[in-house]
Formats: sequence, structure tokens, C-alpha cells
Amino acid sequence: MRIAVVHKDNCHPKKCGTECIIYCPRVRSGDETVFLGEDGKASISEELCVGCGICVKKCPFEAIDIVNLPEELEYPTHRYGPNTFALYGLPIPVEGKVTGILGPNGIGKSTSLQILSGQIRPNLGRFEETASWDEVFRRFTGTELFDYLRHISGKEIRVAVKPQYITQIPKAFSGTVRSLLTRTDERGVLDHLIEELTLSSILDREISNLSGGELQRVAIAACLAREADFYFLDEITPYLDIYQRMAAANLIREVATHRPVVIVEHDLAILDMLADTVHIGYGKPAVFGVITGPKGVRIGINEYLEGYLPEENVRFREYAVVFEKRAHSDDTTREPLFEFPEMTKGYDPFRLTVRGGEIRKGEVLGLVGPNGIGKSTFAKLLAGVEAPDGGPLEENIKISYKPQYVKATSGDTVEFTLRSITNRFDSSYYQHEVIEPLALRQILQSPLDTLSGGELQRVAIAACLSRDADLYILDEPSAHLDVEQRMNLVRVLKHHAEGKECGVLVIDHDIYLIDMISERIVVFDGEPGVAGEAKGPFSMREGMNLFLSNLGVTFRRDKSGRPRINKPESFLDREQRSKGEYYYARADE
Repeated sequence: MRIAVVHKDNCHPKKCGTECIIYCPRVRSGDETVFLGEDGKASISEELCVGCGICVKKCPFEAIDIVNLPEELEYPTHRYGPNTFALYGLPIPVEGKVTGILGPNGIGKSTSLQILSGQIRPNLGRFEETASWDEVFRRFTGTELFDYLRHISGKEIRVAVKPQYITQIPKAFSGTVRSLLTRTDERGVLDHLIEELTLSSILDREISNLSGGELQRVAIAACLAREADFYFLDEITPYLDIYQRMAAANLIREVATHRPVVIVEHDLAILDMLADTVHIGYGKPAVFGVITGPKGVRIGINEYLEGYLPEENVRFREYAVVFEKRAHSDDTTREPLFEFPEMTKGYDPFRLTVRGGEIRKGEVLGLVGPNGIGKSTFAKLLAGVEAPDGGPLEENIKISYKPQYVKATSGDTVEFTLRSITNRFDSSYYQHEVIEPLALRQILQSPLDTLSGGELQRVAIAACLSRDADLYILDEPSAHLDVEQRMNLVRVLKHHAEGKECGVLVIDHDIYLIDMISERIVVFDGEPGVAGEAKGPFSMREGMNLFLSNLGVTFRRDKSGRPRINKPESFLDREQRSKGEYYYARADE
């Protein structure tokens, strides 16, 4: 079984001279194996292709993937069309449980949810015609999905869906938050949802005027308020701080006591705490994806981090993600890079107070705290985007800044944009340390205004790191990135800080990412929207103990070294609280 995929957005025949056609051995022998389709893009006949891979290597834009699949993947669950993505397998909703789906972007997680929620009928890989439901039933006979798909086909069950891309909601609905939520309140739990998700202050705001975090919480509330037989939530954490993520997770657990819930999530700490079982998605993004059977959440996440699935005997990643089983070093000797002074910044009605501190050469400094507490304001003060009360900072260092929200401001290609920032684009260092780990090669010829949220985020990170600076400030760089991309981001930023002897300051709500990347942290405390105070920098133990005690959770490590949130009021949770050790018991390190 062979699958050939042409990434149409990356295919530019007028620029490359159709080298895929010119060098194909089957074309040179007279067969029409590779040809230009009606859309002017390359097309490949999978029946005639011998899988030599010459076209893959010759394509200068990496627009072609040809993969030889094992025999057990002969029959796809769904495929969108010729030379397009193919999905194998489906997750299984379970009554009274939260089922998680974990895998990289472009591996078929959202497609799986669309099939299970009845938005897409699986075509069994036959995109030329519509597969009948009887054919679908025969394919899934003897599986746990058989009855479920029969009910979906007959529209006998109701589903509630929270979509991945919440920015589309204002395009589909106009009106106030109150009118939207009132319309969806079929379970009579709206007041409870509003209180837990702190939505009362925005009920009379127009949907079109909401921030990303506000829109995300409204979308979660709208989904959970519906009376449904199954609930599907596609990424609940983007734009939310850790407090809001915990609140959303608790609400989902409440629903799961009497209804099946399926969730796609990239925040491993939240997924670990929330899910009962997980399905791993592996394969090659945008080419093919395989959804495994259910696994225990601890085992499944650890296997994903290891990059090897023992039951399937599949290694899908060459390296394992390792969490160091030791405390972050408190005695690292680093020279000071920049001292930020005591300062204040007042708005109406918010006020930020900064106590002052230093940033060191070669370190990554993490910033943690709830939304609306002043983290982004602090970053803007350092970057010179805004001035503190009393006048601008006197800085003698160069600063590169990636803001919290990134937008495409032009139709320039990714390569043109990056080349306009740096003259090192063609150097081996830049290619190996920026382009490759951020997975930008395939989208270099794509216009900025055609990129997805995750692609645009990676370009913004690359643009920030491309500037010549002493201090790099990145505000929520993990937004829209999958687990693989977040792990790569950790390595990129650490290498950048140590290799250039520069400072890197990272604001993020992914506790795993902050734990892995930071040498020290600044903790923001106070009342969101009213007053915030920047405390630190602290050592990781001191700072995380302060932060986690405010959050009300304790962390432990499992045998693999992975940090895990203790279940509230469990023995370990109570024991660590009694000792004031919220950030791992010392024996775990």
C-alpha cells in the first residue's frame, strides 16, 4: 500500500519547472505517473507510482510526500481526495469517561471528531463516490464503534461540539454573550457555568468584541450548556491561563459523570488531569494519520513522550522527550545582562507594580500568573512598546519582541519575510537552529495571510529570533502549537540563549513548557484586571511553590520523570501541602 500526497499550497510548477515530472522514471518510460492536474498543480497516480522517491527529493518546495504503508493500513477510514490526507482508525467514546486524543497537528484529530459528531460520513478512502452507511457498518462490524455509528447515521443521538477555531464564532453569530449562552442553555446550568468560567462581567458584550480568552470560555460554556448524548471539545486551553484551564477541566469532569466526552488537547498537564483514557495519533502530518486504540492516560502520555508504542510496535519519533529528575540548578553562575528597575504602570482601573530584578546572559526566564495580571504589560515595558509611569526606560541593550497576538499583516511569503529580517537565512546555523526545528521549510513559499494559527505562530517565533538582539521576549509562544512543536520550541529557545549568551524571557500558561524551559521565574500575583505585582526572579523551587500554592495544586513526578498534577485531596496532595512542597517532593528529584 502506497500513499502519495501533494501539498497544493506548496506546489509551484511555474517556479520549479515541474522537476517532479521531468525526473520521474515512469514518466520517462511513457507512463503518465506524474502530471499537472486541472488546477495547474502536480498530481500523482498512486497505482502507477513505484515509490522511488525521486520526485520527493527533486521538488524544491517539499510539496510531495510518498509513504509506503504496512499492510494493516490498506483500508483508510476517510480520505478527502486524490493525493490528499488519509485517516486510519477512530477514537472510541465511552459512557461516563473523558476520552483524550493526543498527537501532532495535521494527524487527523479534528477529522476524527467531525466523523464521530456526524459532520462527516467516513468514505473508507473511496473519495470518487460516497460510501453507503451499510458499507461503513460492514467495515466496523465487531468493533465498539459499530452501534455508535448506527446511531449517528440515524441521527438518533445529539452531540455538542466546541470547535477548534473559535475565531470563526463571531462570523456565525452576532449578538451579546448573554443572548448566545441563553440560547444554548438546554441543561439549566448556565448560572453555574458563568460563575465557574468568570463570564458575568462580559455577558452584555458583543461577541465580535471579545478577546481570544473570553471567546474560548464562551465557546466552552455554550458547548457544556447543551443537552447532548456526546460532547466533543477540540482544544480548550488556547488563550486561557492555568486558573481558567483548571476551571474548564473541572466543568468537563462534571459533565463526564453522566455523558461520554471526547477531547483533543495539547496541554499535557490538563490532559493528564482530565482524561481517563487517551488515543495516540501518529503518522506524518498532512499525509496520513493513525489513531490507536485506547490506552490508560498515564501509559498513553508516557508512550507518546517516549516516541514508541509497544502494543503497535511502532516507533514514530527518533528521540524521547526527557524530563530531568533533578531540581533546577540554583547555583548556576551567569553574568548579569540587564537590570530592570522598580516601576509602575497605571491604566483605568488596572495598575502594575514591578519590584525590580535582573536578567542574566544565557538564561531563559519564565513569567507565570493569571490573565489580566500584567505579564504582557511587563513585556511591553521592557520592549519599549509602552513606557512606565514617569517616562521610558533607559536601556542599553537591543530587544526583540514577539507579542501575544500575532496577525498576518501582508501577503508576502514566509521566506521573503524572514530574509527581510536577517542576512543569515542561507547559513547552516540558521537552517538547523531555526528553520528545521520550527518546521518552516514546507511553508516558506506560502503567503503570510494564508497560514493557520500554528503556522503563523512559528513564523512569528522565527522572526523574533532572527533579529540581532541581547534580550528576546516571547509572549505565549506555545499558543496553537502541538506537543511536538512545543518540545522543539524548548530546545530552540534554550540553544538560542546559551549559544548567543543572550537572555530569553518567556510568558506562557503551559506548566510543562515553563518547567522544562526556565532556569528562574517571575511570579505575577494580585487581582486580575485590578492590580498586579511582579515578584522575583526566583529560583524554580521557590517561585513554583509560590505560584502553585496560589493555584492550589501540587506536582509530583512519575517514574519516567514526567511532572503530574496530584489529584485534589489524594494522599500525595495532602502530604506535600503539609510540608509546603507544592513543586515536587524533594524525594522526587
